[in-house]
Amino acid sequence: MTRSAAASASAAVNPLVVAAPGGADLAVRVRGLHKTYGETHAVDGVDLDVVRGEVLALLGPNGAGKTTTTEILEGYRHRDAGDVDVLGVDPAHGDAMWRSRIGIVLQTASDLGDLTVEESVTHFAGYYPRPRDVGEVIESVGLAEKRTTRGANLSGGQRRRLDVALGIIGRPELLFLDEPTTGFDPEARREFWVLIRELQAQGTTIMLTTHYLEEAEVLADRVAVIARGRVIACDIPERLGGRDESIATVSWREGDGVRSVQTQEPTTTVSELAARLGGEIPGLAIARPSLEDIYLSLIGHDTKDI
Repeated sequence: MTRSAAASASAAVNPLVVAAPGGADLAVRVRGLHKTYGETHAVDGVDLDVVRGEVLALLGPNGAGKTTTTEILEGYRHRDAGDVDVLGVDPAHGDAMWRSRIGIVLQTASDLGDLTVEESVTHFAGYYPRPRDVGEVIESVGLAEKRTTRGANLSGGQRRRLDVALGIIGRPELLFLDEPTTGFDPEARREFWVLIRELQAQGTTIMLTTHYLEEAEVLADRVAVIARGRVIACDIPERLGGRDESIATVSWREGDGVRSVQTQEPTTTVSELAARLGGEIPGLAIARPSLEDIYLSLIGHDTKDI
């Protein structure tokens, strides 16, 4: 499923409802997920659907419940309550074959430091029934010139690329990416975005957690915002939190300066300006709240640690 197709399949989703439209082919289905640590509700009733073939970005402040939720989906943490289905299997009972169908790129990793890049990727390829070509994977993450370098001698960004290589070597149907571009410079980050689009074009479903709002906007078919252990909004980036209906700022150059006006009807405003100014509107710009603006308004000052 292409990005546009996945977005269309999800278009009927209300910003505060996280279920996919009826008939959607789901890679992940979560209902009423709970996890507590003592008196702390780390996950407090999460509902979430992930459509096969889409990229879903999971955003939230530190301690919001993102990591706990994804670890439950990956089968690495037990839940207290709720129904979870990942690729047709309850992760709490996932076997080796099920695990071979998912890929995981953790936020931090420090193993395999004594192995070269090629040795590490080759080693992990042996865990899967139908791995990708080792050389192609190393090339795709930009480590071709480092294939004989030991992991311990890689830079932070290069090590992150190796983590990604290990996560995709098994041709996963579902790929979990936890802050995958941490340590990447801007050029490397954009190269990684190309890789994500290629994986999606090949049919991979991707759950991405990131603190880079630009990354979420570029890559995600839908964005889910989690705060206080619950998903509080989920929609395509352009509509998240009513973003498409927010007041727009129309600005233009006139006389000796720049003028601007806020309006809920920018098209009407532009038409009126064009008529008054004789057609062309110098320096015309129309701006709505950014994804970051909407995200910050949704989470408020939620900074508690979980």
